[in-house]
Amino acid sequence: GYHSQPLADWLRTLGGRTLEIARWVTDLEGAWVEPKRWIVERTFGWLNRYWRLGKDCEANREMSEVMILIAMMHLMARRVRK
Repeated sequence: GYHSQPLADWLRTLGGRTLEIARWVTDLEGAWVEPKRWIVERTFGWLNRYWRLGKDCEANREMSEVMILIAMMHLMARRVRK
């Protein structure tokens, strides 16, 4: 599996977060879904509807983060309005 120590260290300093990489379970038969994975997948699907985020056209990381925040504020405002 993939593991990035610099990313794990950055997350820890950012907000005390711990990076955990999900592992495939090979001894189960049939399909199964990681708990709460659908929440992450749904959110990524919503964010990919925004052209600037889907094309990754920002020049630096800070601007990408700002665009994600703007997109999430727009999504939350739409949910509150309903």
